[in-house]
Amino acid sequence: MITFNERNINNINRPAFKGTGSNFVLKAADLFLKSQENLSSTRFIQDTATNWVPKAIFSRSKADFAEMSFLEFLESGIFYFAAPLLGEKLFRNKIFNKFQPNAFRKVVNEQIPHTVEQITKNTALTEEIKRRAIASKAGIVLACAIVPVAEYTLSFAKNLFTLKAFKKSNFNNIANLDKNKNEKEDKVQQERVEKNSKKQLKKAAIISVAGVGLGVILALNGHKSDKAQNIAKTILNPGKSLANLAKKSGVKSDKVIKTLSKFSLDFANNNGKLALSKGQLALTAILGLFGYSKAAEDRGKLDVAEVWTRVPLVVFYTIFGSELFEKRFTKILEKKNAFPDILKKSAEGGFTTPTRAQLPKLAQKISKAKNTPFEKELARLTKEKAFISLVPYAFSLIFMGFTLSAITRLFTQFRYNKQLKDKTLKSNQNNIQAELPDIFKDFI
Repeated sequence: MITFNERNINNINRPAFKGTGSNFVLKAADLFLKSQENLSSTRFIQDTATNWVPKAIFSRSKADFAEMSFLEFLESGIFYFAAPLLGEKLFRNKIFNKFQPNAFRKVVNEQIPHTVEQITKNTALTEEIKRRAIASKAGIVLACAIVPVAEYTLSFAKNLFTLKAFKKSNFNNIANLDKNKNEKEDKVQQERVEKNSKKQLKKAAIISVAGVGLGVILALNGHKSDKAQNIAKTILNPGKSLANLAKKSGVKSDKVIKTLSKFSLDFANNNGKLALSKGQLALTAILGLFGYSKAAEDRGKLDVAEVWTRVPLVVFYTIFGSELFEKRFTKILEKKNAFPDILKKSAEGGFTTPTRAQLPKLAQKISKAKNTPFEKELARLTKEKAFISLVPYAFSLIFMGFTLSAITRLFTQFRYNKQLKDKTLKSNQNNIQAELPDIFKDFI
């Protein structure tokens, strides 16, 4: 049996899983956990594939496949890279930090990842540092308006891409709904799609530049007045204003008021670095939905119908569904007393599990208590942790990926066939009426 002292266990990354057979499952479980907890290129590739593969399988034409791929890869890039690249590396450390006097620069920058409440309650900070930190945080959030704006505009960029690459703007042709190839492209529609897409892209650029400009002004001057401070706090935590507005409007549900008050556009704190928060995710996803819908209007009613069949479910699952499913699943496991070593109740009433990096230390503790091999305990904990993460992931892949993609495409084809049938029936009726003597036409 291999033994590890405390120094070993604190410095260890992961032990090598050697051999074949069951160890292959262990290696796969460990790799899966690594990908789940790595919010960078690995997670980007994994989650993009989860959304892309089902749609690729059910793609209806080369144009449909190309524009779907265009959308999925850029959209995932926005979610996984925009917040850390723009918010953390560019605006926080390269630009906004330079606006502070040298005497305040370091300490203000250190406070940026913390919440407004944490900053205001920190007795070690002077009032000026608190005000500068809050103003700078709000400025960075304003500057990062480019993220939700980009998500909204992405569908228009997709329309323009498909038009330029495939000379198509009619959704029926893009989705290959007309199997007989009778539908022709409408030049007027193509011109409308191009004009509106370019208009939306220009508007997005203006809004993004304005967001950066207003963010700079707030970061530079937001500490100078109480009014500017209130504006900064409202930008970071608009939920409080929404809750007050709901109360004044007659909303009496405490649950609704409490939910609204929690809505925040501030960044999440990822070990001292800025990361996409749930509030930012919600805003970006919701704006994306309306961007999908608005862009679809230029290409036909069936495109709009397909968007509203699929995207609201995806948005809901992205914001709430994944978390709700995971909570329900872990509650079932807890009732069955499954995996008690890694499934623990949290202070908030939910459940927590150790991270992949924490598993070796937990395995060492259990192996000492039970006098069992460390590697045996680590293997068991790794598999249990992977199972807890894998079930929600599999649900997302099977239902939100394959099932939803298949149903959406079937519904769209059904709508098109019905539309074509109704059009043919109406045309036949008109032809019959035209051929009848005038005396009979008034009776039809």
